[in-house]
Amino acid sequence: MSARDGMERRGFLARAIAGLTALGVMPEVSHASSPAVQGGWDMSWLDKLTGKHKQVFDFQDPTALRVIRNWLDAHEEVYGLKPPQVNAVIGITRPAFTVNASDALYQKFPLGELWKVNDPDTGKPALRNIYLSGGKTPKEQAATVQALQARGVIFWQCNNSLHGTATTIGEAVKRPEPEVYQELRAGLNPGVIVVPAHAMLLGLCQERGCSYEAI
Repeated sequence: MSARDGMERRGFLARAIAGLTALGVMPEVSHASSPAVQGGWDMSWLDKLTGKHKQVFDFQDPTALRVIRNWLDAHEEVYGLKPPQVNAVIGITRPAFTVNASDALYQKFPLGELWKVNDPDTGKPALRNIYLSGGKTPKEQAATVQALQARGVIFWQCNNSLHGTATTIGEAVKRPEPEVYQELRAGLNPGVIVVPAHAMLLGLCQERGCSYEAI
């Protein structure tokens, strides 16, 4: 294509767009899917938020997993909807980090002591993730990480806060933050998605139609 042809083509497109705009019939532009990897971050999971009802939970209270269980149960009871017809996303930062930590991290670092998490079986600082599974009743068992993941709930961990968490733990155990950070990231529960920034992802989820709730 010659330079003249290119200029004429661009001119034609510009005139066509202007005409459509004047008539009020501009075609709707759909949101593009998230590329699989952007800047080293896999954001493709956002494109799976296609349920009729969806909600992102700004999660600060580790004991509040029952809220997400109740949200799922209510949609199933009232509308007969189950995942993936409904989507729940749990966004976690430093206050609720212990929800995303594996048993191995509890045993390696004093998470129970630092976050004031006591094991109900011993009454002492936890050496395991008490939120991961278990429970004495069906209701309690349904409000655990693994039970919610089995129902399609997504858990994320903010990377910025993970660095802050590594600093806190590193000071307690007299180890450098970079080393602790690497071990924390490698020791998250299976399925946890590390995201670049909590605030960013709260916004991206809402742009995709998620309601917002802070708990």
